[in-house]
Amino acid sequence: MTYVIGDVHGMYENLMKLLEKLPLRKADEIVFLGDYIDRGPNSKEVVNLLMNLSNDHKVTPLKGNHEDMMLKCLKLGDCLTWHFNGADATLRSFGGTVEIRKYLHFFESLRTFYEKGMFFMVHGGVKPGVPLIDQDEFDMLWIRDEFIYSVNPLPGKVVVFGHTPMEKPLISNDKIGIDTGCVYGGYLTSVRLEDLEIFQVPCH
Repeated sequence: MTYVIGDVHGMYENLMKLLEKLPLRKADEIVFLGDYIDRGPNSKEVVNLLMNLSNDHKVTPLKGNHEDMMLKCLKLGDCLTWHFNGADATLRSFGGTVEIRKYLHFFESLRTFYEKGMFFMVHGGVKPGVPLIDQDEFDMLWIRDEFIYSVNPLPGKVVVFGHTPMEKPLISNDKIGIDTGCVYGGYLTSVRLEDLEIFQVPCH
Protein backbone atom coordinates (compact mmCIF):
# COMPACT_ATOMS: atom_id res chain seq x y z
CA MET A 1 0.00 0.00 0.00
CA THR A 2 1.05 3.60 -0.58
CA TYR A 3 0.20 6.31 1.93
CA VAL A 4 0.67 9.96 0.94
CA ILE A 5 0.92 12.60 3.69
CA GLY A 6 0.29 16.32 3.28
CA ASP A 7 2.07 19.40 4.64
CA VAL A 8 3.43 18.84 8.17
CA HIS A 9 5.06 22.25 8.86
CA GLY A 10 6.82 21.27 12.07
CA MET A 11 3.74 19.68 13.67
CA TYR A 12 5.64 16.69 15.01
CA GLU A 13 3.13 15.43 17.58
CA ASN A 14 0.33 15.43 15.02
CA LEU A 15 2.51 13.55 12.55
CA MET A 16 3.24 10.93 15.18
CA LYS A 17 -0.50 10.53 15.87
CA LEU A 18 -1.25 10.20 12.15
CA LEU A 19 1.46 7.57 11.64
CA GLU A 20 0.07 5.61 14.60
CA LYS A 21 -3.36 5.73 12.95
CA LEU A 22 -2.15 4.35 9.61
CA PRO A 23 -2.33 0.53 9.33
CA LEU A 24 1.28 0.41 8.16
CA ARG A 25 3.01 -2.80 7.21
CA LYS A 26 6.68 -3.32 6.52
CA ALA A 27 6.18 -3.42 2.73
CA ASP A 28 4.15 -0.21 2.60
CA GLU A 29 5.46 3.04 1.11
CA ILE A 30 5.01 6.49 2.66
CA VAL A 31 5.22 9.52 0.37
CA PHE A 32 5.50 12.98 1.91
CA LEU A 33 4.48 15.97 -0.21
CA GLY A 34 6.96 18.50 1.22
CA ASP A 35 6.83 21.43 3.67
CA TYR A 36 8.25 19.63 6.69
CA ILE A 37 9.61 22.87 8.14
CA ASP A 38 8.52 26.43 9.04
CA ARG A 39 5.59 27.87 11.03
CA GLY A 40 5.11 24.92 13.40
CA PRO A 41 7.31 24.37 16.48
CA ASN A 42 9.20 21.13 15.76
CA SER A 43 10.76 21.18 12.29
CA LYS A 44 13.92 19.36 13.41
CA GLU A 45 11.94 16.55 15.03
CA VAL A 46 9.85 16.14 11.88
CA VAL A 47 12.95 15.86 9.68
CA ASN A 48 14.58 13.37 12.05
CA LEU A 49 11.41 11.30 12.04
CA LEU A 50 11.32 11.19 8.24
CA MET A 51 14.93 10.08 8.13
CA ASN A 52 14.38 7.38 10.78
CA LEU A 53 11.20 6.08 9.16
CA SER A 54 13.27 4.90 6.22
CA ASN A 55 14.73 2.21 8.49
CA ASP A 56 11.36 0.44 8.58
CA HIS A 57 9.51 1.52 5.42
CA LYS A 58 10.12 2.81 1.94
CA VAL A 59 9.91 6.57 2.44
CA THR A 60 9.76 9.00 -0.49
CA PRO A 61 9.99 12.62 0.68
CA LEU A 62 9.32 15.34 -1.90
CA LYS A 63 10.47 18.94 -1.86
CA GLY A 64 8.08 21.68 -0.82
CA ASN A 65 8.37 25.38 -1.51
CA HIS A 66 9.49 25.91 2.10
CA GLU A 67 12.45 23.55 1.73
CA ASP A 68 13.28 25.30 -1.53
CA MET A 69 13.23 28.73 0.15
CA MET A 70 15.48 27.46 2.91
CA LEU A 71 17.98 25.95 0.46
CA LYS A 72 18.13 29.19 -1.52
CA CYS A 73 18.91 31.00 1.73
CA LEU A 74 21.60 28.60 2.91
CA LYS A 75 23.28 28.07 -0.46
CA LEU A 76 22.73 31.36 -2.29
CA GLY A 77 22.22 33.84 0.52
CA ASP A 78 18.75 34.68 -0.81
CA CYS A 79 16.95 34.69 2.54
CA LEU A 80 14.27 37.38 2.42
CA THR A 81 11.44 35.20 1.06
CA TRP A 82 12.16 32.44 3.57
CA HIS A 83 12.17 34.84 6.51
CA PHE A 84 8.75 36.14 5.48
CA ASN A 85 7.40 32.57 5.41
CA GLY A 86 8.07 31.07 8.80
CA ALA A 87 11.84 30.64 8.91
CA ASP A 88 12.06 31.82 12.52
CA ALA A 89 10.26 28.70 13.78
CA THR A 90 12.70 26.47 11.89
CA LEU A 91 15.75 28.35 13.13
CA ARG A 92 14.49 28.01 16.72
CA SER A 93 13.79 24.30 16.29
CA PHE A 94 17.21 23.49 14.84
CA GLY A 95 19.11 26.03 16.94
CA GLY A 96 20.40 28.09 14.00
CA THR A 97 21.74 27.66 10.50
CA VAL A 98 24.91 25.81 11.59
CA GLU A 99 22.78 22.91 12.80
CA ILE A 100 20.49 23.04 9.75
CA ARG A 101 23.53 22.70 7.49
CA LYS A 102 24.18 19.28 9.05
CA TYR A 103 20.95 18.18 7.34
CA LEU A 104 21.75 19.57 3.91
CA HIS A 105 22.22 16.05 2.50
CA PHE A 106 18.57 15.33 3.35
CA PHE A 107 17.19 18.57 1.94
CA GLU A 108 19.28 18.36 -1.22
CA SER A 109 18.12 14.77 -1.82
CA LEU A 110 14.43 15.74 -2.01
CA ARG A 111 12.90 15.13 -5.42
CA THR A 112 10.41 17.51 -7.00
CA PHE A 113 7.88 14.89 -8.08
CA TYR A 114 7.22 11.17 -7.93
CA GLU A 115 5.19 8.96 -10.24
CA LYS A 116 3.56 5.69 -9.25
CA GLY A 117 1.16 4.12 -11.70
CA MET A 118 -1.58 6.60 -12.58
CA PHE A 119 -0.60 8.93 -9.72
CA PHE A 120 1.70 11.94 -10.08
CA MET A 121 2.76 13.29 -6.69
CA VAL A 122 4.07 16.83 -6.32
CA HIS A 123 3.98 19.60 -3.73
CA GLY A 124 2.12 22.41 -5.47
CA GLY A 125 0.77 21.05 -8.75
CA VAL A 126 1.55 21.34 -12.44
CA LYS A 127 1.14 23.97 -15.12
CA PRO A 128 -2.00 22.88 -16.99
CA GLY A 129 -1.45 21.73 -20.56
CA VAL A 130 2.35 21.68 -20.31
CA PRO A 131 4.06 18.31 -21.00
CA LEU A 132 5.88 16.87 -18.00
CA ILE A 133 9.27 17.27 -19.65
CA ASP A 134 8.63 21.02 -19.98
CA GLN A 135 7.26 21.62 -16.47
CA ASP A 136 9.13 24.24 -14.44
CA GLU A 137 10.15 23.39 -10.86
CA PHE A 138 8.90 26.78 -9.64
CA ASP A 139 5.40 25.96 -10.87
CA MET A 140 5.47 22.48 -9.34
CA LEU A 141 6.38 23.96 -5.95
CA TRP A 142 4.29 27.15 -5.94
CA ILE A 143 1.32 26.96 -8.34
CA ARG A 144 -2.17 27.23 -6.84
CA ASP A 145 -5.42 28.43 -8.48
CA GLU A 146 -4.38 28.02 -12.12
CA PHE A 147 -3.75 24.34 -11.43
CA ILE A 148 -6.53 23.66 -8.90
CA TYR A 149 -9.30 25.10 -11.08
CA SER A 150 -8.06 23.43 -14.26
CA VAL A 151 -9.49 20.30 -15.84
CA ASN A 152 -7.20 17.37 -16.55
CA PRO A 153 -3.98 19.38 -16.04
CA LEU A 154 -1.70 16.38 -16.69
CA PRO A 155 -3.49 14.05 -19.13
CA GLY A 156 -3.39 10.41 -18.13
CA LYS A 157 -2.41 11.15 -14.52
CA VAL A 158 -4.12 11.94 -11.23
CA VAL A 159 -2.09 14.72 -9.57
CA VAL A 160 -1.72 14.29 -5.79
CA PHE A 161 -0.66 17.57 -4.15
CA GLY A 162 -0.42 19.63 -0.98
CA HIS A 163 0.61 23.31 -0.64
CA THR A 164 -2.85 24.89 -0.78
CA PRO A 165 -4.72 24.52 2.54
CA MET A 166 -8.32 23.34 2.26
CA GLU A 167 -10.99 22.58 4.84
CA LYS A 168 -11.29 19.01 3.60
CA PRO A 169 -9.43 16.83 1.10
CA LEU A 170 -10.10 17.44 -2.59
CA ILE A 171 -10.85 14.19 -4.40
CA SER A 172 -11.64 14.34 -8.11
CA ASN A 173 -10.91 12.24 -11.17
CA ASP A 174 -7.82 14.30 -12.09
CA LYS A 175 -6.44 15.63 -8.78
CA ILE A 176 -6.25 14.88 -5.07
CA GLY A 177 -5.39 17.68 -2.63
CA ILE A 178 -4.49 16.76 0.96
CA ASP A 179 -3.14 19.92 2.62
CA THR A 180 -5.85 20.44 5.23
CA GLY A 181 -4.05 23.18 7.16
CA CYS A 182 -2.68 21.33 10.18
CA VAL A 183 -0.41 24.22 11.20
CA TYR A 184 -3.41 26.58 11.05
CA GLY A 185 -5.54 24.41 13.35
CA GLY A 186 -7.03 22.14 10.70
CA TYR A 187 -6.12 18.50 10.12
CA LEU A 188 -3.10 16.48 9.06
CA THR A 189 -4.22 14.22 6.25
CA SER A 190 -3.06 11.07 4.49
CA VAL A 191 -4.59 9.31 1.52
CA ARG A 192 -4.06 5.64 0.66
CA LEU A 193 -3.72 5.53 -3.09
CA GLU A 194 -5.00 2.02 -3.68
CA ASP A 195 -8.55 2.78 -2.45
CA LEU A 196 -8.42 6.56 -1.78
CA GLU A 197 -9.23 6.05 1.90
CA ILE A 198 -8.56 9.19 3.93
CA PHE A 199 -6.85 9.17 7.35
CA GLN A 200 -6.79 12.33 9.47
CA VAL A 201 -5.86 13.67 12.88
CA PRO A 202 -7.03 17.05 14.22
CA CYS A 203 -4.48 19.77 14.86
CA HIS A 204 -6.67 22.10 16.91
